Amino acid sequence: MKVAVLGGGNGSYAAAADFAEAGHDVRWWRRDRASFADVEKAGGITLTDHEGSRKIAVVPTDDLAAALKGAELIVAPTPAFAQEDIATRLAPHLEDGQVIYLPPGTFGSYLMMKRIREAGSKADIAIAETGTLPWLTRKQGPLEVRVTTRASRLPTGVLPARHTDHAIKTIAAVFPASIEPVEDALSGALMNAGPIIHPPLILMNAGPIEHFDRWDIHNEGTQPSIRRTHTALDNERMAIREALGYGAPHFPLADHYETSNWMYGNLAHDKLVDSGDWHEKLDLKSHRYMLEDVGMGLAFMVSVGEWAGVPCPVATGLLAIAGAVAERDFRAEGRTMEKIGLAGESREAVQTMLREGL
Repeated sequence: MKVAVLGGGNGSYAAAADFAEAGHDVRWWRRDRASFADVEKAGGITLTDHEGSRKIAVVPTDDLAAALKGAELIVAPTPAFAQEDIATRLAPHLEDGQVIYLPPGTFGSYLMMKRIREAGSKADIAIAETGTLPWLTRKQGPLEVRVTTRASRLPTGVLPARHTDHAIKTIAAVFPASIEPVEDALSGALMNAGPIIHPPLILMNAGPIEHFDRWDIHNEGTQPSIRRTHTALDNERMAIREALGYGAPHFPLADHYETSNWMYGNLAHDKLVDSGDWHEKLDLKSHRYMLEDVGMGLAFMVSVGEWAGVPCPVATGLLAIAGAVAERDFRAEGRTMEKIGLAGESREAVQTMLREGL
């Protein structure tokens, strides 16, 4: 399959390596060509996982038009705050039938589709999003990516939902994980695990994170009190889903710790801790756990809860504390139903948009 991979972060490196090794025609785009100088010179990157380390030949490009031409799938494992700019860049080059996949999306499917339409594109495309990055992964410098484990289940919602069958078939052709369709893109957005797992871990570990040179929030930082907070927060997410008519499975975070049923499958938390890759320095004002999972994801969840009439005291409290820690007003500046222009819309109008598209 012809696949375009966008970005230069952990997920983009893992995607480019996995897809190229599987024999797909990979076009790896990053807006800053200078950042790919080492990769271009080396002719690829090193992928390290449970099978060992090996060189994967993949050639990056800064020519977005060339990367997108004829691509059946466009994978964008980029931060949510980059989605609108990427959508503007994509718009002139999109073709009918293409599928954009956001793993995860934080309802970026809607934001990107809106921006693509505003930029004048009438291409009949689908944008899908899932609940987590398909890889537990960390870059080891500019030429190596280490994958601790890969997702085994990826609940995926599609905008417009009328294109679900086509989008799921396209995505499944590339990912070995089980791509499991959910009702629509908002259902997919409410599967996002980042806003559930990371805010309690960084906020309730703020003292040791700032005291020690490095701290593993998943090892030293995952204590019973934090797990109880996870459960309460996740219960609010699932209550929102049920209030909006979305059915099970809701992929409760407890399954990540206690069963093999979650998105990463068996023993994922143990593998994550054993790898040591998450024993790291976190800046609580600038790290993506704060800017992405709180400023985008948690703010969005709180606003959807308000729109749906579902109380979210734990999420609201964590959002307020995070704002104090980061000295930011995430409720005002983050991704919310108000900011994206849907707070005043009825459920029926939003459901029609989710089904038919923009």
